[in-house]
Parts: sequence; structure tokens; C-alpha cells
Amino acid sequence: MNTQQRYFIELAYNGTAYHGWQIQNNAVSVQELINKALSALCRTEIETTGCGRTDTGVHAKQLFAHFDVSTDIDVLSSKFLHSTNAMLPYDIVVKRFIKVKNDAHARFDATLRSYEYHIHFLKDPFLHNRSWLLRDEPDLDLMNKAAQILMEYRDFSCFSKSNTQTFTNNCVVNRAEWLKTENGIVFHISADRFLRNMVRAIVGTLIRVGKNEISAEEIRNVIASKDRSNAGESVPACGLYLTEVKYPYL
Repeated sequence: MNTQQRYFIELAYNGTAYHGWQIQNNAVSVQELINKALSALCRTEIETTGCGRTDTGVHAKQLFAHFDVSTDIDVLSSKFLHSTNAMLPYDIVVKRFIKVKNDAHARFDATLRSYEYHIHFLKDPFLHNRSWLLRDEPDLDLMNKAAQILMEYRDFSCFSKSNTQTFTNNCVVNRAEWLKTENGIVFHISADRFLRNMVRAIVGTLIRVGKNEISAEEIRNVIASKDRSNAGESVPACGLYLTEVKYPYL
């Protein structure tokens, strides 16, 4: 009698060509292609459950999903990994498969998620669709001052996409900072969870601070209002990367 075994799959992808991670009715997603590859190799219908969703055009340096398959299939072999990658397009890569307990859950067991948002200031064809080209350089010190304020709050309704099916808009942010890079700046943010569109809305608001359109302290009023219309515009998806997802058992 065959039994089922649960595995985590760690992958990375350039999201430019995809309508996000999650399966869509009329558009190609990363999850759809992963499911098709695994189903073909396992010769049975495989459905993955992701650690979260990334929107259209957003990239992932690390994303986990889980799936169940018969114990007769050697998922951990190098041949299975090679075959999976051979069936996927060039812009999606599976890094490894991990055997986990059958009640492990890629979404609900994650304890930390981290994102980066990349901005460059000089036109560069090699950064097209991988970073946001911003003409005028904002004040990094002011944006970092505002970013630190984020960690004093829990309710981030003002940065959430409307009409989402979440039970709470509370998140615990434990890192929020801007750093200079060779070609521009990058925003690092980590939290236990994120709301839909949250990072792009935060970056858009912090850019307003950096352009002296609002003061760093006014971030408090934006957060307290719980009103999305008071925050800045969502920045383009091309600069956003999911970079790390942590679990207590990995």
C-alpha cells in the first residue's frame, strides 16, 4: 500500500514573464508551471501550496512550497531535481527538495519573510525589469528615519490592498532600512507576515519622504489613519524581490 510523503520545494524565479506565483484563470503563473512539471514527473496530479503569493512581475530569490506524493517516488534524488529543472523555463529554477513531516505547511509555518526593493538612478539596459529606474535621488537619511518608525506599529491597514480576505492586518516588522548599492539603493524589510501590496506601498510612501513631500514623522499619521489613500503610490513590481523565508525546522 502506497503512502503519501510531504516535501518542501525551494525555488527562485525572475517574475517578469509571469502573473505572479499563484495560479490564474487566464494567465501564466509560476505555480502553474511547477505543478505541471511535478505532475508529469510523478505521473499523477500534483498541487503545490506556496508560502505566500508574489504579484505580477515580482521576483523571488527564495520561495518555498509544499506538495504530497507517493513514497514510491524518489523526490530527493539528483535525477529528479535535474529532470524538474529540465522541464521548467530558463527563468525558474528549483534549488532543492526537502523531506518534511506530513503536517508541515509552507505558508502557515513560516516565521519570517524578507523582501528587497531595488532602485537605480542611471539608465541601464541590464537592470530593465529587475530594478526601478528613478530619475531623482531621494534623501536616504530621511527615508531611513521614516523606515524605523514602521517597527513601532503593528496595524498596517494603510499599506494593504483593499478587499483582501485577511483576518487581520497586523504584522510584526523587525527590519526596515535603506542601503546604498553600486548603482543605486535597496530597501530591506523583514516581518512575520506581509499584506497584499504592502512592501510596494511602503516604498512608495518612503519615497515621498525622501522627496520632501511629507516629513518622516508624518508616517505616523499615515499608519494611524488605516486608510490606503493616505499612503504613497505603489511602486513598480520590477524592483521587488522575495529574498528569504524562514521556518523553525529548516
